[in-house]
Amino acid sequence: MPRKTMTRSLLGATGLAALLGLAPQAFAGMESNAVAPVKNGASQVWVTLTGDDGGTCVVHHSVAKAGPVTFTVINKTATAITEVELLSNNRIIGEKENLAPGLPTVSLTLTLGGGKYQIYCPGATKELQDFTVTGKAAAEPAGTTADIFAEGTKGYAAYVDGVVDAMLTSTERLKAAIDAGDLAKARAEYPLARPFYERIESDVDGFILPGFKATDNAGNLDYLVDMRTSNLDPKVGWHGQHALERDLFQTGQITDQTKQLAAELLTNVELLDKLVKTLSYKPEDLANGAADLLEEVQSTKITGEEEQFSHFDLVDFAGNVEGAQQAFAFLAPGMMKIDPQLTERVNAQFAIVNKLLDTYRDPSVPGGYKMYTAALKASDGAKLSKAIQALQEPLSKIGAKVATAS
Repeated sequence: MPRKTMTRSLLGATGLAALLGLAPQAFAGMESNAVAPVKNGASQVWVTLTGDDGGTCVVHHSVAKAGPVTFTVINKTATAITEVELLSNNRIIGEKENLAPGLPTVSLTLTLGGGKYQIYCPGATKELQDFTVTGKAAAEPAGTTADIFAEGTKGYAAYVDGVVDAMLTSTERLKAAIDAGDLAKARAEYPLARPFYERIESDVDGFILPGFKATDNAGNLDYLVDMRTSNLDPKVGWHGQHALERDLFQTGQITDQTKQLAAELLTNVELLDKLVKTLSYKPEDLANGAADLLEEVQSTKITGEEEQFSHFDLVDFAGNVEGAQQAFAFLAPGMMKIDPQLTERVNAQFAIVNKLLDTYRDPSVPGGYKMYTAALKASDGAKLSKAIQALQEPLSKIGAKVATAS
């Protein structure tokens, strides 16, 4: 990046240093391989998001010492970038989401062992950046294959917890826009709130509220959050995100009923946020859940059924794929001991799907993907379906393998 663009897109070194309580010269190594400065025992890594060149994610130091690392993120003007993730072997081990421009800085502290990582800023011109931690490497998974899978399920549980925490924040923003009667703002917030549930839907779709039978949609939390026109129960009526979608994008009006629906949705997401913190998983839960999410892609996203009023289906598509990939990524260390060839095949197919999805990115659209219009469905639906089918086939073999591991 030219130096002129770089300096325009960053806080000044003195400003950053003041925020961190460090001397300005501590940031002399910005955008270099200089080791991140340490404050209060933690390496300090700043990430700045701007709208320059369509979306720029600047990582101020790409090297840190092993141990606690604090990532502090500020979104100055990047409307196309709403999250920053730290990846290790495709696993999301830490992330900050709902990063709207102008909001206060947010921080995430992780204890990292030495090794190679990547910082992922979806929607940025350069989405993936290498990040190196020097020093003692993190311990490799040890014990039996079953032990390694058990450790993976704990990591996945933390991922699910973080996703629903982020969903709660995004739902609060959507409700605030609706309460204010701001239709344009609510329409922009809606696709930002959608992908979180799509990432973890297979884990939580069995929750039944106290006092209800499993067959009663009035007590089915999945129905109350994610009901679509195609599965509308006339006895229970409209609820959840898609009821809001109808009001915002079909009728184009925010009514008192819309505000009531938003309040109910927030209540149910708050309940979901509490419930996921009580969950534990078996390895086969992750494998089966990943397969279920890909089935969701085939049955409701590629068909255009999911977002029939707003046409943000590709946002949901990407959410399903991320959720499936994370479930598999937390199984991958154990799978490498059982069947490395199958593991590599699944990883390769995920890479193909993600590369295809990238061709539909559009930073000018809320949610970051092109609208899934009837014309796009007609021209590209078969291609998208074929890519998912190629991933479903090897992934379908994982459940039986992890369930019988010892």
